[in-house]
Amino acid sequence: MDATNIIREAVSHVTLLRQTAADTPGLAQAISDIKLFQARRFAGTYDDLLHSERYQPAALFFLQELYSAKDYSERDSQFARIAGALERLFPQQVVQTAVSLAQLHRLTEDLDLAMAQNWMISVDTPEVARYVKAWRSVDRRSDRNTQVATVLNIGHELDRLTRTIGLRMMLKMMRGPANLAGLGSLQRFLESGFDTFAAMGRKGDGAAYFMDTVRSRESGLIDRLFDASAVACETEITQILGQPR
Repeated sequence: MDATNIIREAVSHVTLLRQTAADTPGLAQAISDIKLFQARRFAGTYDDLLHSERYQPAALFFLQELYSAKDYSERDSQFARIAGALERLFPQQVVQTAVSLAQLHRLTEDLDLAMAQNWMISVDTPEVARYVKAWRSVDRRSDRNTQVATVLNIGHELDRLTRTIGLRMMLKMMRGPANLAGLGSLQRFLESGFDTFAAMGRKGDGAAYFMDTVRSRESGLIDRLFDASAVACETEITQILGQPR
């Protein structure tokens, strides 16, 4: 499947998920609760990087663009509009980054909806225990690993973009036309990602260290959420969130 169809199919699937949430009482709020919880978890897991002068921009980029609880419907609609022209207007490296982002978005929304459906079942369960229970009920370990792998791929793709001669100037020149065409959200994502990874690249192996840290911490947490006892998982996540036990 080519880039245009992959992006359009991903956006169409996410639109259907949103409609399901809108048509199911309480589900949209449950999805919001899940996303907010996961954003808090990410912030706790990477608290050291978020307070590091060297890695704070990258950690904030991941938190705001890939692990955020914000509404991505604007970016989705932009992706759908630009899909047909993407392969004509952008270098292949940028096209691949956009495809990976669309695929990640589809998988993330799918998993979040499944989590929310289970979240709604355990209304009287404490928040952390409720999350762990929903995670294990959803299962889908392979999809969780794919989700992390896709996040890392996007990071590596953005890092590679910084080595494409003239691409930053091209992105700057596209800013006006992109905003006029209603593609400002996608443009901001590309520029922010490029600048974040370019800055790390100027500091030796900064990008490699950051990506290795994300891989290690996310994969390790996934393994423990599936393999450790529920009590151990609840204790760890409570500590990550900075809550008293």
